[in-house]
Amino acid sequence: MSEHSSSPLLRLDKLSISFGDTPVVNELSLEVRRGETLALVGESGSGKSVSALGAMNLLPSNAHIGGERWFGDIELGTLRKRDWLGLRGGRVGFIFQEPMTSLNPLHTVAKQIGETLRLHQGLSGRAARERTRTLLEQVRLPRVDELLDAWPHQLSGGQRQRVMIAMAIANDPQLLIADEPTTALDVTVQQEILALLAELRDRHGMGMLFITHDLNLVRRHADRVCVLYNGVEQETGTVAEVFTTPRSHYTRTLLDAEPSGRPAPVQDSGVLLAARGLTVAFPRPKQLLGKRPPPFVAVEPLDLHLSRGETLGVVGESGSGKTTLALALLRLVESQGEIELEGERLDRLTGNRLRQQRRRIQMVFQDPYGSLSPRMPVADIISEGLRFHYPELTEVQVQDRVSAVIREVGLPADCAARYPHEFSGGQRQRIAVARALILEPDLVVLDEPTSALDRTVQKQLVELLRDLQARRGLSYLFISHDLAVIRAMAHRVMVLKDGAVVEQGECQALLAAPATAYTQALVKAAGLMTF
Repeated sequence: MSEHSSSPLLRLDKLSISFGDTPVVNELSLEVRRGETLALVGESGSGKSVSALGAMNLLPSNAHIGGERWFGDIELGTLRKRDWLGLRGGRVGFIFQEPMTSLNPLHTVAKQIGETLRLHQGLSGRAARERTRTLLEQVRLPRVDELLDAWPHQLSGGQRQRVMIAMAIANDPQLLIADEPTTALDVTVQQEILALLAELRDRHGMGMLFITHDLNLVRRHADRVCVLYNGVEQETGTVAEVFTTPRSHYTRTLLDAEPSGRPAPVQDSGVLLAARGLTVAFPRPKQLLGKRPPPFVAVEPLDLHLSRGETLGVVGESGSGKTTLALALLRLVESQGEIELEGERLDRLTGNRLRQQRRRIQMVFQDPYGSLSPRMPVADIISEGLRFHYPELTEVQVQDRVSAVIREVGLPADCAARYPHEFSGGQRQRIAVARALILEPDLVVLDEPTSALDRTVQKQLVELLRDLQARRGLSYLFISHDLAVIRAMAHRVMVLKDGAVVEQGECQALLAAPATAYTQALVKAAGLMTF
């Protein structure tokens, strides 16, 4: 954490924001001082991002902004459009949550960073390219000369976020606003990015407004914290004060939201799913006037087994092969090796028999927003698979099953006729779980089901999944890079790196004493280190 002066750099005094008659922020007061990190925390919809955007006049024209906003001795409410263009991107830098949508897909890295250098410093040509190279080196990107002319889609998530940071610091800002800068990144990359931001803050003496819903990151990377709920400030103080003696009930709820407990013990009821020598390789495109290169091996040969009522956690960073492994077990990508479901070889099945067995294995995807059709009401989304696999059911029977599974996953009874956009992220994920459960599967594959959810909602979903497992005897293949969730859900865990198993074993024992340096790094980055 930084040493900082008491001089306020950004000051908001009773900031209020509304859209029409709908208030979203109510009299928020905060200060960001030079050289410090102030974390603005709260769940989705609490007003965190809107407050930052409103402070910098980045909201749509129908937003009404009240209260006082100061940047040093500049009263922001009095600035003209021309003044804002000089301030934003110059003295104030921004890092947005999703770099893939923030970066222009039609421009190279050099052109995008060069544009802000031209606007604020008048640099162009070779001078802008050299400055861009220096910035990319500052954010510790490898092979800088190659990346200068790369396009956003050619970069990994961590690389894109570092490019965003390079753009944000290009003009030596006094204030950096970082809006959920690590949400979509692996835990090890999260730590690298936040350590980099702290280093840049200390080097340049910046103030940082760090917007997040992850209290573990706040605990380790912020000086002070302001807690928001429904646009209303709950409390503000040093991280130590707020985390050890929270004054508000809402703050205590956030602090208690870490997924806890353990899954119920597994009864010895036999192996449900097994794989032997399972491998997945994808052919590479043939090069011009050359031979076709060897295939890309996404999953190295591996063995696994999963008993009835058991959860096998699969962990690893992005690109480790977690999702590809799941798709191979479901026969949704081509693979080599044996796959058995209660002794029957799935890898040999075709046609109607394969469809019958697929009813027994259902999947819940990572994105609760993208995995549900926006054009279908909830009842149709949940019943679609049921109607396909059981065409003999009457309409009354279908509706009865839909109503029963809606109750089982804790959704309101009147949700059946509503559409996905009317629900929160946690409710949408419950709809996805209901869609899987209605076919009464034996195994549910859960691919990062909690990663897009706030911590309190994560805890609720974990408790729901454990309850469903106990009542239905379900087996879970639970894919995640969140080791706190894995610890609360899994009986056993398999660690993947570059498509290969680096270690596996009983979950609690492995997380307490990981044998490999890779797993140790994952556990350390997640803040679970006890070894």
